Amino acid sequence: MQRVLVIGSGGAGKTTFSLELAKRTKLPVIHLDAHFWRPGWVQPEPEEWADQVDQLTSEPRWIMDGNYGGTMERRLEACDTVVFLDRPRLLCLWRVVKRRLRHHRNSRQDLPPGCPEQLDLEFMRWIWSYPGRKRPAILERLSRLRADQAVVVLRTGTDVRRFLTSVASGDGPHGSPAGSP
Repeated sequence: MQRVLVIGSGGAGKTTFSLELAKRTKLPVIHLDAHFWRPGWVQPEPEEWADQVDQLTSEPRWIMDGNYGGTMERRLEACDTVVFLDRPRLLCLWRVVKRRLRHHRNSRQDLPPGCPEQLDLEFMRWIWSYPGRKRPAILERLSRLRADQAVVVLRTGTDVRRFLTSVASGDGPHGSPAGSP
């Protein structure tokens, strides 16, 4: 496990999970939000973003958290392990509301300066529709990864804790109780 992609709905816990996994593996964390957004929530041009993702994935070791469907194929091709945090939508919604309240008018650690925490109806709708609109395609795509790539789907807090414990004990992703989609 040297190049780990962490994906899931907004509020699924990608950043928290990535940071905890990094403590256990000593792999550097790349928060895609911090590289994507410019101050004032300005998006980069698609070509610029693709080039940046190529540069980030060319590093030999990383944990990369974030979705960004337009560059998902690049990241899936580059990783050796995918962790899909497949958490319930109500939990995800609750977490983004809580996060908004906790970081009101401030940037989170996984966002660049000049991008204060925000929450809008469009993002809430995206989270609500994620299980029906995004999840099936993600699971289908994960089922087609190369044989040398591990897929870990974590649906519950217990799954997350067991996986992190297995990493700490040296069992790695294959020791996860939810080890495949």
